[in-house]
Amino acid sequence: MRAAYINGFGPSRSIRFGELPDPRPGAHDVLVDVDVTTANHVDTFIRSGAVNEPVEFPFVVGRDLVGRVAAVGEGVTGFEVGQRVWCNSLGHGGRQGAAAERAVVPAERLYRLPDGAAPETAVTLLHPAATAYLGLVTHGGLRAGTTVVVVGAAGNVGAAIVTIAAGAGARVVAVAHERDTAYCRALGADVVVDRRGDDLSTRLSRATPEGVDLYLDAAGVNDLATAVGLLAWRGRIVLLAGLHTTPSLPIGPLYVQDRSIVGFAITRATDRELAKAARCVNGLLTDGRLRPREVHTLPLSATAEAHRMLEAGELHGRRVALTTA
Repeated sequence: MRAAYINGFGPSRSIRFGELPDPRPGAHDVLVDVDVTTANHVDTFIRSGAVNEPVEFPFVVGRDLVGRVAAVGEGVTGFEVGQRVWCNSLGHGGRQGAAAERAVVPAERLYRLPDGAAPETAVTLLHPAATAYLGLVTHGGLRAGTTVVVVGAAGNVGAAIVTIAAGAGARVVAVAHERDTAYCRALGADVVVDRRGDDLSTRLSRATPEGVDLYLDAAGVNDLATAVGLLAWRGRIVLLAGLHTTPSLPIGPLYVQDRSIVGFAITRATDRELAKAARCVNGLLTDGRLRPREVHTLPLSATAEAHRMLEAGELHGRRVALTTA
């Protein structure tokens, strides 16, 4: 099969494209003919060695795929050859990645693609939407009526957070560039606050007079000094981005108001957590509430370029779909 792979950790230019042996499914695996994959920031972390993950070289990069079932391992039920499926948890935990013509997926991490969902669109939403669900629900305890602040609300993960929170009946305050105001409101934000300016904390305080129940920063700025001061009693900050940030933390206001901070990475999510997130993702794919602003389609052979574009910040508001055709 043709695949995008690395022979060692390194920059985007270390990604090679060429022939590798076809993977063979084990007893609890499903072999998938990949139609389309994509690239996420977390893929660049693993490719570069920035996060500690077990990797066997040559290592196929990539996390997400949409494809069709090619073969089913012994003991696997619920999948049939030819069925369209998706996965968003390859390329880590000892598993080879998705940027190939074929991939082996553990059956418990494979999900049916809803009828009518376009593969090139769907694949760009699998990681952001699941991350948003895990942050809001699994780690944030989202409930109707809560006030949620979303920093980086116009980005891929941020937009998914706004959509899911608004759909759950939360009051959503989006922090984004002024030019993205209409977009954030269309996603369901009740208030949009311009991220520019030195008085952001003051403007957010005015927008959240009862305090903030959940604060999520999808932009990875992680201004905890501001965030902690905005929290309501037992409000929570969920950390989900900003791998190299080192913010200061005001301890006093955090603990005397029963406030808390929790961090998570989708890479560490359990099978059960991912399955719950998958149900949310499929709901979004079915009803069309969440769509990428723009999909930039490239051939699988351009995986290195997709990683470079991500790291150079050239994909604001856009997502890349890498097709095997």
